[in-house]
Amino acid sequence: MHSAPPLGDELIARLGSPKRVRSLASSPRSEVWRATLGGTPAVIKQLVAGPGAEERYAHEIAALQAASALRPAVVPQLLGTDPAERVLVTEYIEEQKPAADWVIGYAAALGRLHSTPTDGVDLPTWSGPTNADVEAFLKLAAWLGTPAPDSVGTELDAMLTRLATRSAHADLLHGDPCPANDLHTPDGVRFVDFEQASLGDGTVELAYLRIAFPTCWCATAQPPELLAEAEAAYAEATGRAIDEHELADACAGWTIRGDALVQRAHRETTDHLARLTVEDWKWWKVSARDRLAYRLGVVGRLGDGPLRETAQLAARMREAMLQRWPGLRPLPTKRP
Repeated sequence: MHSAPPLGDELIARLGSPKRVRSLASSPRSEVWRATLGGTPAVIKQLVAGPGAEERYAHEIAALQAASALRPAVVPQLLGTDPAERVLVTEYIEEQKPAADWVIGYAAALGRLHSTPTDGVDLPTWSGPTNADVEAFLKLAAWLGTPAPDSVGTELDAMLTRLATRSAHADLLHGDPCPANDLHTPDGVRFVDFEQASLGDGTVELAYLRIAFPTCWCATAQPPELLAEAEAAYAEATGRAIDEHELADACAGWTIRGDALVQRAHRETTDHLARLTVEDWKWWKVSARDRLAYRLGVVGRLGDGPLRETAQLAARMREAMLQRWPGLRPLPTKRP
């Protein structure tokens, strides 16, 4: 780990020597500093060496470059890069405390981000849930005493196919559009931390609002009236009407993924839905069982449609969880 920003001679010659340097909070995968470069406030980020670091760095640069032409801006301006050291320098964004209805501006900015032109942008295709996720979910249903009829497996297999087909879309996806990765300013929201950026169907990230931010530490539920306004703001920003069936697929897809119950470092390590039957764990102040119970409630209210039987199963599973673990709590409604 560096105690000072690792700026090379070329970046220093172009941007200036860093002054007034201080470290900023970051994930273990990166180091981040705030500094003044040539009199301009800036943020310096270095991706820490390790598996996947080169790819994550390339994804972040590609996403920032692609979104940089949008006005009003939805990302910080990229000031310089040093691929050899996996360093990038962006403008410093002076953020303000999010308003009580922050989710509306967030959704509008997310919609504009998803509408970024992506011709020629070198990013991977979004990866959705898999057959292994379906199998793990059905095993959990049986363990809870709510075995799934064959029709649910058929519905979920069809859902996987639909999600995979729509992943061929070329919307610019953030990859982790969580509270704390959104900077609120008088001119709107700007997103940071694009290490997981990809191309796909923006609906899978719009679903974060309904399903309570599935890849995020700060899982929060949105009041129905704000959720409706936020989704309307997203639709206006993209110029596309929201397809309720597609949104239902996205919500169900996040619900069956055990990896959406743990932080990134613990994903793809075990069947977290099976783990949930023998232990509960907290990520922030919300437990894994709390998260899953909330998501099952969302899916359970889907009603008629391609996931009708799945919705009924989800409702039964949630009720079984509440009976088995009566101490489960609702999700917070305020972001930290």
